[in-house]
Amino acid sequence: MRIGVGNVGQGLTSAVLLTGLLTGCAADGGGSDASPKGKTKATATASAGAKVAQRGGSVGASGSACELPVTFDVAEFWKAEAVDAQEADDAGGDLADLADALLHQGPVTMACEIDAKPAGKLGYLRVWTGEPGDGDARAVLEEFVSAEEGSSGAKYRSFEAAGVTGAEVEYVTTSELLEETKKERALAVSTSDGPVVLHLGGMDTEEHEAMLPAYELAKSTLRATGA
Repeated sequence: MRIGVGNVGQGLTSAVLLTGLLTGCAADGGGSDASPKGKTKATATASAGAKVAQRGGSVGASGSACELPVTFDVAEFWKAEAVDAQEADDAGGDLADLADALLHQGPVTMACEIDAKPAGKLGYLRVWTGEPGDGDARAVLEEFVSAEEGSSGAKYRSFEAAGVTGAEVEYVTTSELLEETKKERALAVSTSDGPVVLHLGGMDTEEHEAMLPAYELAKSTLRATGA
């Protein structure tokens, strides 16, 4: 397990914060079926006109890099690692305070971090999970965005993919430290095990847009685990 960190665009990276703590191994290519034979293009429908990345594996199922209430395909070369927020919370002191700030956002907690660096991009697709009964997808997503410092301009819509329905949002965040604004995107679904949020950030808007095909791949193949 590894402890992940907060928004890359806020100038915080996993190489600096919580370095070397609770780091474990993840499957190559980001999933349990990331062999070359498993590399095919997504067959599910993405957003109208959106590009979909080449598939490199999947996460969510038992035995994958991240076991989650949902499963979805991961873009080729992206690397997934599970995040153990509870271990950081239990550590106490400054580490627990740091974990609270970076690993919890609104009603959800970071559970998986999928790194784009092996694919030559700067950013992450992060998965956040909540407790059963935490509310419907739209309400969870609104709380998630509201809890992000510097967020504004949120535009919500509903979506359906691979048998699951949920809410999606596009918004921007503004960093006072960096004096710049960049695009963000996230979606949320409700499952019997609680809500799940997928968030795509990026170092800046250019990197964010370059990573959108990976986000669209995840979105278009998203389904409840075991479905």
